[in-house]
Amino acid sequence: CRESVFRYVKEWETMTDRIGYWVDMEDPYVTLHNDYIETGWWMLKTLWDRDLLYQTMRGTPHCPRCVTSLSSHEVALGYRENTPDPSVFVKFQVDPAATSGKAGDKAAVLEKLGAGDFDVFFLAWTTTPWTLPGNTGLAVDKDADYSIVELEDEGGRHRLVLAQALVPANIKQEHTIVGSVKGSDLVGLGYTPLYDPNEFGSEVRRFVHRPGPGGMVTELEDGGDFAPQVIAAGFVSLDDGTGIVHIAPAFGDDDLGVGRENELSFVQPVDLQGIITGSYPFAGKFVKDADEEIMEDLKDRGLLFHRDIYRHTYPFCWRCDTPLLYYAKNSWYIRTSALKDQLVDGNDTINWYPEYIKDGRFGEWLRNNVDWAVSRERYWGTPIPIWRCQECGHTICVGGVDELKGMAGVNGNLDDLDLHRPYVDDIILDCTAEDCSGKMHRIPEVMDAWFDSGAMPFAQWHYPFENKSIDTDGRFPADYICEAVDQTRGWFYSLHALSILLKGQPAYKNVICLGLILDEKGRKMSKRVGNVVDPLSVLDEHGADALRWYLFTASQPGEPRRFSGKLVSETLRKVMLTLWNVYSFFIGYAEIDKFDPSQKPDGWKPENELDRWVLSELNTMIAQVDAHMDGYEPTDAGRRIQVFIDQLSNWYVRRSRRRFWRHEGDADKLSGYITLHTCLVTVAKLMAPLAPFISEEMYQNLVCSVDPSAPDSIHLSEYPVADPSLVDQPLMEATQLAMRISSMGRAARSKAGLKVRQPLANVLVKVRTPEEREYIGQVRPQVLEELNVKNIQVLEDDAPLVRQALEEAGDQTETAVTVDNYTVSLEGGYMVAVDGDISPELAEEGLAREVVHRIQGMRRSAKFDVTDRIVTYYQGPPEFAEVMQGAFSDYIRDETLSTQLVDGTPDTDAASESVKIEGMEITLAVQQV
Repeated sequence: CRESVFRYVKEWETMTDRIGYWVDMEDPYVTLHNDYIETGWWMLKTLWDRDLLYQTMRGTPHCPRCVTSLSSHEVALGYRENTPDPSVFVKFQVDPAATSGKAGDKAAVLEKLGAGDFDVFFLAWTTTPWTLPGNTGLAVDKDADYSIVELEDEGGRHRLVLAQALVPANIKQEHTIVGSVKGSDLVGLGYTPLYDPNEFGSEVRRFVHRPGPGGMVTELEDGGDFAPQVIAAGFVSLDDGTGIVHIAPAFGDDDLGVGRENELSFVQPVDLQGIITGSYPFAGKFVKDADEEIMEDLKDRGLLFHRDIYRHTYPFCWRCDTPLLYYAKNSWYIRTSALKDQLVDGNDTINWYPEYIKDGRFGEWLRNNVDWAVSRERYWGTPIPIWRCQECGHTICVGGVDELKGMAGVNGNLDDLDLHRPYVDDIILDCTAEDCSGKMHRIPEVMDAWFDSGAMPFAQWHYPFENKSIDTDGRFPADYICEAVDQTRGWFYSLHALSILLKGQPAYKNVICLGLILDEKGRKMSKRVGNVVDPLSVLDEHGADALRWYLFTASQPGEPRRFSGKLVSETLRKVMLTLWNVYSFFIGYAEIDKFDPSQKPDGWKPENELDRWVLSELNTMIAQVDAHMDGYEPTDAGRRIQVFIDQLSNWYVRRSRRRFWRHEGDADKLSGYITLHTCLVTVAKLMAPLAPFISEEMYQNLVCSVDPSAPDSIHLSEYPVADPSLVDQPLMEATQLAMRISSMGRAARSKAGLKVRQPLANVLVKVRTPEEREYIGQVRPQVLEELNVKNIQVLEDDAPLVRQALEEAGDQTETAVTVDNYTVSLEGGYMVAVDGDISPELAEEGLAREVVHRIQGMRRSAKFDVTDRIVTYYQGPPEFAEVMQGAFSDYIRDETLSTQLVDGTPDTDAASESVKIEGMEITLAVQQV
């Protein structure tokens, strides 16, 4: 066990480094270390001293494969819906001779049942046939009416007793109701057991009430007559089944409780591995595998009335997926229910993200709290530090190694003792009870591993043996923890429960609770289904930053999120590569112009409107992202950064390209460099907690390479702080309007089939407010350039074109329609219409723009540097030559860095391309000067 704990340490450390977790791998806390165990002992001893630790027999959730109990919160981790189980209706024959004398004279009831003239059976229902060998009672609702039903089948004429309300649901064949009795009349009646309890190889025991020191106590003693009987129980339902419940005290906790209350016999036909014991044919089989044989045996003896399949929610072991059994046995419990109010009150002080988990899933769990079954019948784990005298039963709890050393009779050297089993089991103590000379041995159980997890705030510091100041030096409680939603029943709970019990306060102040990870189609990942996505393959293909960013931004923390390599690749493309392209653009031109960030003048303030706008957006984003991160909202923070990256790439850089293309250096170009450098460094710092690798790479090149005094890592630098003086709200609103009009205008062009490089004469715009009408004048140049139009006109709300477009759109609020020669885009109360009439002059300009586009593509294909000068050669019809040598020749030369436009072919090899433009066959060639 010790070796297996560390088997995958290297793999975990590699994954931790690869994905960018920032944890202390050089000095981790390890739950198997003696110091950690000793703190666990102190915690348990503290609970013992406060009478919050006790032992009792209960119907405990038990894993037969792990051979140990589970706590209620462990059980909650493994429920599966729609689990099929046998649904069996079994006949228990009334035995007048076995009727309890304590029940009084039952002769009249037996006569009414017809027990002297017919075979009379109680009809009981169960979904666990394997528990029937442990049956010692049948439970009824004492206030309910029970029908006596006479019917005939292959076994002859006989009578059944079941709840009157459930006769129609259960008796489908021809029958006669010959009478009815109250449930209370049935209490005390005996019946013939289905199986001989002495055939299971274990002693038949019985619950007995007897006087004790504090009143009556119930003990389980060996021997006594085996006399199964009918009892009354409050949990009997008349909604399903038969109104008669099979009782096996060796299993369910309800069964054990009524068994104690009614002094029923106790038969345990199943061992801790879930194997049926004894000599019956189904002995030696796992209980679930024995179901079929038990049902066949009952059928052969005429005791199986009906069988079916029942689908319900059933618990499985969260570790090994084995179906759990409810098994009556002695276990140790922490009395968490005694502090239920404190648990709830403590939760009220915790900030939960998402908030609904607080009073929902977690709060509901606390309000329905049950005592924590903390002992496990295992050999590996923190040994429970309880010693018990084998002579008198006196029991003590030890709270530490020094306390153990001081005990009388302790044997061996404890200084180097491994506190695990079997070594700690060798420590034998003198009994501490008066007048007892017996020896005390440690009980065999170890602690629930979730106790170890909940002990972490204290045990990692070996508190209180060392580091006694954790309460006051900021190490406790934790500021923040994060785990998946299933840990509301796991780590979140164990931390909270132990901290409240021991310290009276929560273990953490803020918690982000994550939804589960699903596959691409929204299904739970399963090896059986074959839809598990290997995170390492995603990391290798797309990188850690893309994976991290997707998980941060795909959905809010508490919601499930779909996961696949394809979804991560979309994040890589839309966010990481977009940012990297902006970064590469800056680096490329900054190296050409030898830009140095230290060239930034003192007191620099941008004059260019585009610079002022992007810095206003930047500082607005800084404030919003900072607030989101302070509010434990990384999803909102990441999405806000993502919006800015898109603005930076698709508006600022795209609209600033000409400034950087210029050969001459001037104040405006320097302003562009300063602005873009500021944006990139700031974005890198903002996203560093979410995408640590790309941000570090950018920081090292943009900052550390030019500033030796800068912090060595972006993760050591200060988080950005917004500068409100750079925020220009009207400018942002105006630019946002320009973006909206441009987007709608491009949609209208697309609807009309008008290429983006074809200039148009007019764009008509309707906005929503007087302020926006004012903004149009401010953003007019941007809109004209973005939409490649010559003129913009603002329409009144009642303009004929507006009315006609709205009539065409009907109920559609976001659509594109055609009115005369205009294509109109409608969206959210805005309207943008583009004029589809193209004059010869506009057509010529459009052809020139298309030529520029083709030449630029050829430059890239030829891998020319952005500053390389070229000669462009062309061949085509006369009308094409007119364009190349006409009014737009200077435009073509300037845009393509062509020193000449030559009608003909080059003398030497050059990159060439034959294309068809506007129906003309054209050949273009480019040659570096």
